[in-house]
Amino acid sequence: MIGKICGFICVISFVFGCASGNIGEMGVEIIDGAASAVELTLSLAGMMCLWSGIMRVASAAGLVRGFARLTSPVLRILFPNAYASGNGLGEISASIAANVFGLGNAATPLALKAMEKLQENNGDKTTASDDMIMFTVLGSASVDVFPTTLIALRRAANSLDPFEIVVPVWICSLLTASFGVLAVKACCAIGRKNK
Repeated sequence: MIGKICGFICVISFVFGCASGNIGEMGVEIIDGAASAVELTLSLAGMMCLWSGIMRVASAAGLVRGFARLTSPVLRILFPNAYASGNGLGEISASIAANVFGLGNAATPLALKAMEKLQENNGDKTTASDDMIMFTVLGSASVDVFPTTLIALRRAANSLDPFEIVVPVWICSLLTASFGVLAVKACCAIGRKNK
């Protein structure tokens, strides 16, 4: 569907470019836009590689396990079944740590491993458990302490102060994560009550 929409936009742009006599300028902008897209992709890939490497080093050094121990009181409340079984807490912590540092793409493989562990804990394999739902919500609305992707995008766009968004990101991400946690807890409680 998105391919059809993009194709339609390209055709309409070409028609309007021809009709207005700006086909030359449109060709130049297409080439410049493609070059800018490659530069942006490479800068984002560099940032992802840097932080993925940092996460691997942190994991090998035991910092992820330390983060899991540090966050265990919170994890006990958010993921009671995983905490009781002891299965998946390291993977959950690693994924949450990656999200905290704004590495959504780097957090994806970690989140998949965590979800596999949570599925092992799940009694009903056909329905997502409360822990799985909570993990999905926290992965989608995580608290970003250092929003690396946004900072890299702002830097690539030649922002004078790419870090000025940090405090608003802290406030917004904390509010959305808090609301998400409360909504999941309320919905799970209602679901258990209705069973």
